This record gives sequence, C-alpha cells and structure tokens, in this order.
Amino acid sequence: MKEEKKTEKTTKAPAISKEVLSDIIKSIPSPLEISFLIKDLNIAYEKKVLSNADDLSKFNNNYKQAINLGIYSTDLGYSNIYGQTQDALNYLTAVKTMADGLKIGQHFDFKTIKKLASARDNLDSLLLVTNKNLEDINEHLQEKGRPDLTILILTGGWVEALYLTCEVAKKKPNELLNNRIGDQKIILDQLLLLLSFYDDNANIKSLIEQMNRLQKMYENVKITVKTKQSTVKTTGDVIEVGGDSESIIEFTTKDLDNILNVTKEIRNKMAE
Repeated sequence: MKEEKKTEKTTKAPAISKEVLSDIIKSIPSPLEISFLIKDLNIAYEKKVLSNADDLSKFNNNYKQAINLGIYSTDLGYSNIYGQTQDALNYLTAVKTMADGLKIGQHFDFKTIKKLASARDNLDSLLLVTNKNLEDINEHLQEKGRPDLTILILTGGWVEALYLTCEVAKKKPNELLNNRIGDQKIILDQLLLLLSFYDDNANIKSLIEQMNRLQKMYENVKITVKTKQSTVKTTGDVIEVGGDSESIIEFTTKDLDNILNVTKEIRNKMAE
C-alpha cells in the first residue's frame, strides 16, 4: 500500500510586531549558559539524560524538526563543553539534519561553534555566535512568514536545558542550580505568551496545554526581588535612580520533583 504523505497546516502570522518578538527572543537566556554553569560546579557529564540522536527520520514535519532542533542544539552545546567529541559530532549531525529539514542550515556557523565550544575561555564569543545565528534564523523565518518556528526552536532548547538542570540538581543538590530552576518561571511565562499567538496550530495548542501544566507546578515558586543599595544621580534637571538588586527564590524539594516530572513528560513527548 502506498504511504500517504503527511500534510501540515501553515500557521498564520500573529498580531505581534517583528520588533516585539525579537526583543522577547533576545531576553531569553541561551541554554549554553546553564551548560557552562553545570561544568563550573564540577558536576560530571551525564550522557544518559540527553536526547537520543539516532532515529531522526521520525521528525518528519516542521513542528517536530523545529522543536528537536532546539533540543539537539542544547545537547550539542552541553556535550561539546564537556569535550565529549563523539557525542558532540552525533548531535552536530542531528542539528544539521533538523536545520536542513527547515531549510535554515545556511544560518548555522557549525565550524565556528565547534571551535569556540572546545575552548573554555570563549564563553562570550560562543554566546555571541549562537545568538547571531538565532537572530539570522529569526530574520529568515520572519521573511518566510514562519516566526512560529523560531519560537519552537527556542522552546525545545529551553525545555531540554531545564530538564538537564533539574536532573543534575536532583542528583547533586546545589543552591545555584535551584535558583536557576526557580527563575525559569519568568521565562516560561514569556514562552507561553509567544506560543499563544499560534494556538490555531493543533501541535502548538497541544504544546501550550503541556506547558500550562508546568506553569501550574511553578505556582509555588516564590521570587522576591530585593534592592541592596539605591543610588541617586542628578545631571542638570535629570534625576536618575538606580541600585543593585537580587532575586530571592524559594521552593521546596517537592516543588522541584513536580517541575522535573512535568518537564520530563513534555520533553519525552517532544522527542516522540
């Protein structure tokens, strides 16, 4: 029997400006930052928590390719930072396959990313290159009327980074990791806002429902911003008020378990 070719509904353009979308995208931290943090804490490499990069043929539509491009990009950065060459090459192949499927492979500077990621002192340069790649991809997809794919790439990468962080924090409790997990509550709200503009797409609507469950788990996470020191500077008729601040993040071990469990469910659903 001849296999029926799958079709995919094109997502309509949202009622959100290009500038606003770009600003929100830029405000979301790179998953690379958490990978460097984990390594700086002298926590051992955890290959078994990463996504399987073997069966790529099952990702046969734009939604799955965009989501898993984000996931594999996070795993590529993590494995490369730890100097796991073979794993990094496997994830590099997966990233290229997903990117080529979306016709955006030309916007990935794979050679430079691999070179910079192998040198520990090049965090700033690596972040600049990867952020520039994402900006180029967003620009390209905006022109093609598919900014939703940029958001799916971001969401996949974010979910994988959160899952990795939760798994590590559960095995090796650490205040820095716990704080990083807690402050993702804000990023989750931003991602849900962006995804909401595309809820006419069945896949994205389902994803929003899953992410809403995660948001529910974050309800018990309390974030308090405290100002350490206020400063007042007067220049002519202009008065500037500034000061340093810190975020105090509070949640229980049970909250962490709930966040991890729901994140794992979302991530595994993405990789089906």
